[in-house]
Amino acid sequence: MGAFRSRPAFVAGFAVLGWLCAAVMAACPGARVGGHGAMPGCGKDSDCKDGRVCTAGECRDPDDPDGARVAGSDPAGTSHPPGSPPFAMYKGDAQHSGRLAGAAPKKAPKQLWALAAGGPIVGSPTVGPDETIYVASHDGKLYAAGPDGKQLWVFTTTDRIWSTPAVAEDGTVYVGSDDDNLYAVDGKTGREKWHFRIGDCQPKAFGPEGVRCDADGGPTLGPDGTIYLGGDGVYAVWPDGTLRWKLATPEHVTAAPALGADGTVYAVCQDDALYAIRADGTKAWELRTDEDLESAPAIAADGTIYFGGDDGALYAVTGEGEVKWKVLTGGDVRSSPAIAADGTIYVGSYDKNLYAVTPGGQVKWRFAAADKIHAAPAVAQNGTVLIGSQDDHLYAISPAGILLWFVDLGDDVDSTPSLSKKGVLYVAGDAGQLRAMQ
Repeated sequence: MGAFRSRPAFVAGFAVLGWLCAAVMAACPGARVGGHGAMPGCGKDSDCKDGRVCTAGECRDPDDPDGARVAGSDPAGTSHPPGSPPFAMYKGDAQHSGRLAGAAPKKAPKQLWALAAGGPIVGSPTVGPDETIYVASHDGKLYAAGPDGKQLWVFTTTDRIWSTPAVAEDGTVYVGSDDDNLYAVDGKTGREKWHFRIGDCQPKAFGPEGVRCDADGGPTLGPDGTIYLGGDGVYAVWPDGTLRWKLATPEHVTAAPALGADGTVYAVCQDDALYAIRADGTKAWELRTDEDLESAPAIAADGTIYFGGDDGALYAVTGEGEVKWKVLTGGDVRSSPAIAADGTIYVGSYDKNLYAVTPGGQVKWRFAAADKIHAAPAVAQNGTVLIGSQDDHLYAISPAGILLWFVDLGDDVDSTPSLSKKGVLYVAGDAGQLRAMQ
């Protein structure tokens, strides 16, 4: 089995405690928003009743777009200079297209080197501007390796890391951790530049309170250097580590937000909803589905948003929040879709199949693996689709759905591979090894 967290639903005991806390609000501790000072009132969402959420220390209706937003000092960006532009991140870009920089090998590649981490690797490897490879592990560490496989440095957090590192053009590496922090790390030295604490959760607590603020949804980098990530809501953080804005959500945001061409941020949540958030942090709309959503959205050139759900469906949604179509699979869809240059959408399912779907919602073909597909597919420059499976294999599939080759990595492959411009394939899995192959 892969390295999956238990994400339990809220239980009655939390609601009771929240009610009692609200009844004696004067005695409750204040909330901290991003670590920027104590505020009176509620300390967490469970302090609130009737579906309200704790925002800026007050219980507010999450359906109120203004009430659900915690503003930073300058949401419009008038006083913050832009940060370094993005270079690489989860699924290649802020739209999560899933297109890789290089061409995939035409036949099964051979291993060049391997770097061992101290735990499973679920996030994808990221290749920086100078060809340094960054990867994070459940041992709570971020690793940097040179193209020759030499370990350059290790940065340590205090809990597991599920996320994929994002790298800016200036070499700054951003990564989130289950210790509830977003970290900015110098890519050359491995030294911390700053960290940003999200929410006011108890990292060691059991149940939903223990995972709500895990910083595993992202990070995604905007063109002005803003970092977007999920936790107990959707966050926008300035490149200097200060809060730009937060949109509170009733449950955990586990998947990386995607950024539309107009600056709209799209994020899925375990409250069964897809949220569209304006550039100033106010909610534009939400779309509700039947089950949890943990599939990071992918945005096509025409603005269509694609994502999967635990109801077994792949959704296509317009920029106005209307469902264009949905394709049903035989299992949960936690894989994030990839979009090829011709518009074909590729997505994996827990029914063990990789699906190729036209922009009109027609299934072109299915490729069957031997176990669940949790990983997001990726599309190489030569059109080859790369996909990992919990049957321990990485597969290369042609655009026509024909198996080209596969490699056995010895354990579940829940991460998406990366390709350098030189065609070196970087892949990792639950075996806890970063491998370079060509």
